[in-house]
Amino acid sequence: QVQLVESGGGLVQPGGSLRLSCAASGFDFSAYAMTWYRLAPGKERESVATIRSSGTSTDYADSVKGRFTISRDNAKNTVYLQMNYLKPDDTAVYYCYVQKGSDEYWGQGTQVTVSS
Repeated sequence: QVQLVESGGGLVQPGGSLRLSCAASGFDFSAYAMTWYRLAPGKERESVATIRSSGTSTDYADSVKGRFTISRDNAKNTVYLQMNYLKPDDTAVYYCYVQKGSDEYWGQGTQVTVSS
């Protein structure tokens, strides 16, 4: 079955960096676009970044452009989110997501807290 397992979250000071990882299994990872979402208390879920199956095309939310970079390693079935110049507003649970046809799959999420 499809599994998405995020890791790499934690507590970081404003201006710091974190790299999130999402290890995927149970499907042909290289054939699907992957997306990172985030959910913060009192806010709507936000699509942060998407990478196409080949890794050659990416999209970002305006709120993270220039600071976050999504990438993937199809040999390792893993998608990454490099987050630089973190702000308190980036505090959220970050989720890995894949849509296969009409089916949607989510990871369990990893908490990112940006605070001094």
